[in-house]
Parts: sequence; C-alpha cells; structure tokens
Amino acid sequence: MNTERASPRYSGIEQWSPGEILDAMLEGQLAAVAAVRTARGALEEAALAIETRLRDGGRLAYAGAGTSGRLAIQDGAELLPTFGWPADRLLLLLAGGDEALLRAIEGAEDDADAGAALVRRHGLDARDVLIGVAASGTTPFTVAALREARRRGALTIGIAGNRDTPLLAEADHPVWLDTGAEPIAGSTRMKAGTAQRVALTVLSSLVMVRLGRVYRGLMVEMRAVNAKLARRSEDILIHLTECDREQARGVLRRAGGHLKTAILLLEGCEPDEAAAILDRAGGRLHTAKALAGARRPAKRPG
Repeated sequence: MNTERASPRYSGIEQWSPGEILDAMLEGQLAAVAAVRTARGALEEAALAIETRLRDGGRLAYAGAGTSGRLAIQDGAELLPTFGWPADRLLLLLAGGDEALLRAIEGAEDDADAGAALVRRHGLDARDVLIGVAASGTTPFTVAALREARRRGALTIGIAGNRDTPLLAEADHPVWLDTGAEPIAGSTRMKAGTAQRVALTVLSSLVMVRLGRVYRGLMVEMRAVNAKLARRSEDILIHLTECDREQARGVLRRAGGHLKTAILLLEGCEPDEAAAILDRAGGRLHTAKALAGARRPAKRPG
C-alpha cells in the first residue's frame, strides 16, 4: 500500500524549515500530475467507453468515501453549471451521505452493504456508468458499489493509487495513479488527492467535449445561474456570432438562456426548429449549424 507507507525521504519533515517543507509538498504535487499523465491511455479508453453509454441516454454515477468521495462528488457536481449536464442523469454516492461532505462519519467507508444498496436503490443498469474512486483501492463501500454496478451491467471505472487492488480488479476500466508515499504518511488528501482530482477533471471534461458540450473551446452548455454567468453567456454569444449586446440579450431570452439554441436562432431558426436540429445533430453545434444552413432554400440566379 504505497499510499499509506512512511517514506525515508520525508522523515523528520517537521524539523525542516518552512521553505523546505513547502518545496517537498510542491514536489509531491508535481509528481501527482505526472502520475495522471502516465495513466493517459487508460483515461482515454475510459472516456470513450463512457461517451457511448451517455450518448445513449445513460446516467453518470460517482461513488467514494472520505477524501476520495468528496473529490468525486465535487467533480460530478461541477458538471451541472459548467456543461449543463442534466441533474436527473447524475448520481453522487458518498459513504455516510450528505453529512459526510463536512465531517468524517464513523464506519461509513467500511459499510459495503450500504454501497451496494445505494446502487440497487437507484436502479443502475446497462445504460449507466459508475466511477469509483479510492486512494487505497480497497475501501469496502466503494468496492461494493462498483461491484454491484458491474453486476447489474453498468460500465465501471475504478480510480486508485495502489495497483492490484480490488477496485481496479473489479472495474471494466481500471485507472492506476502511481503517486507513491505521501510527505505526511497516509495523508492521501495530498499527492493521491491531487492526482484523483486531476484525473477526474480531465476524464469528465473529455467526455463532455466528446458529447458536444464544448464549441470552439467555449462552454456552450453552461447554465447562467447568476449575474456573472448571464453576462458570460452574452459574451460567448457575441464572440461566436458577432452580434451586439442588445441582440445577445434578446435572443438568449427567446432561447430560454440556452446558448446553442440562441446561436441557431441567429442563423434564422425558430426555437422549436432549433431544438429539433440540435437533437438530430446529437448536440454537436458544428453539425447543427451545417443542418441549419442546409435547410435554407437556394437563391435563384439573377
């Protein structure tokens, strides 16, 4: 269990100067990112498999306990405002429930029955995806959730910091993040936590790009849930279409705040027509714009 062992490299760290301690910890953070880079192939394969299930209407579930669980929950929760991922297609399974977001719940991570029961309660099946995250790779709650999800036909991704562990062995797509020993032994909120956070970010973001929720590097499915994001929606629309601020506000109102629809309205579509075109295009704006252009009658010569 490399994530748990004490390393001679950091022995006596509490006696070092503040600058030396910071250097050691920053060293660890760079090593964490390097570990994710090494797992690039596994992450790419996992993303493409996830895309297939989600494109067919499946749900995306995250499961974890403690620090790993909170990191997984954070990644999932951020998909809603950033990429407009539907809330009814997202499941966040945290050992100990919502209370565990703020404090440790005694025994929660050891409750394998609870992990499996949550998967059954939510009815995960062959349309769905479950991402299980555990630095140790052995957490009973997470392993049981992933095992039950796979038994029910769901696609499973396991992310762990130790190789040859149950979470990786049980997963359809294992992702091993080789971060090694921590500067503070066993504190997997450090290197292991950073590697998990980066792996989850790049994995989910790649899936969202593949699903057409990014266009020309911009968040065209973002939800304008506050004044700052409403202004950002206008800015994106102005950037992509060269309309003015007043036009952007008006067309976004007509589109119900949905950027892709607003772009198609500026192409001459009506709201219902824009929705149908986006559906035919599988949400890909490049394809939708081509379809919108093709529907226009050709001009007669002269």
